[in-house]
Amino acid sequence: MAAALHTGERAALLLGGTATREPALSTAGRIAAATGARLLCETFPARLERGAGLPTVERLGYLAEGAMAQLDGIRHLVLVGARAPVSFFAHPTLPSELTPDNCRIHTLATTADDIPAALDEVADTLAVDTPAVLQTAARPALPTGELTAETAAAVVGALLPEGAIVVDEANTSGLWLPGATAGAPRHDWLTLTGGAIGQGLPLAAGAALACPERPVLCLEADGSAMYTISALWTHAREGLDITTVIFANGSYAILDMESQRLGTPTDGPAHRGLLALTRPGLDFVALARGMGVPASRATTAEDFTARLRRAFAEPGPHLVEVVVPALF
Repeated sequence: MAAALHTGERAALLLGGTATREPALSTAGRIAAATGARLLCETFPARLERGAGLPTVERLGYLAEGAMAQLDGIRHLVLVGARAPVSFFAHPTLPSELTPDNCRIHTLATTADDIPAALDEVADTLAVDTPAVLQTAARPALPTGELTAETAAAVVGALLPEGAIVVDEANTSGLWLPGATAGAPRHDWLTLTGGAIGQGLPLAAGAALACPERPVLCLEADGSAMYTISALWTHAREGLDITTVIFANGSYAILDMESQRLGTPTDGPAHRGLLALTRPGLDFVALARGMGVPASRATTAEDFTARLRRAFAEPGPHLVEVVVPALF
């Protein structure tokens, strides 16, 4: 691995498993700083430690086109607790394997190996006196006016508490969340690690039960939430310190996006009816209150700021329904 990273050719480290946590993440950051290698992690890491004071790691893009652009020109891809990247959905005009044809793939360590020890050995060879480049502390300004997925992300980034555990199943409404929270105080980021949506609300319950001293923020898409909405009752029954933000765009936007990318007709009544969360519409405030969780709805950026700030300040479960337009 040291030889591959020392050729002078463009290289990247792709992190997964325990490589996305300290101290392995810090060691990987030192190696990247010493060699000029790009520091990437899986699109959906099970648990990523991030925020101010930790190495900045770039998540591999969800869309095949984005991931291929990130890996373009890479001649050596070093896998550290990760697998060689493939596209999330098959696409008739795009490759399933996302690494360039002339890129050599090297496996430093799998999830069955001692990942921190493997990285230490490489760092002892290549980065003895090189510090990692660390994320500086920075927060977005609190937005005003229209509430969109982008302005909602800015509110989250501005108010995220130190030591928070963030459960991210925001899907299409979460595109701006990584950038808005990169410089926030240190936190853990838990993501959907497979294609079966609906893990967000129960995952938040598990995180809060495991770490009762830490605040949990669950960022949840409305369609995904409906698969496991009963988890809100557990939040209330156990008195868990979970703030749930429902991004209510009224549609299965991720499926709409994938349909458009495949070139299938998306303007017919059958397609629209299948992917719209209407007839009847969903009232997450009523659903949450009916299971014992205090809830409110935000329709402006100022609304969301006030309601999220209050939810963070009060112990126990809360839900804020954020009404945002669909992106697709």
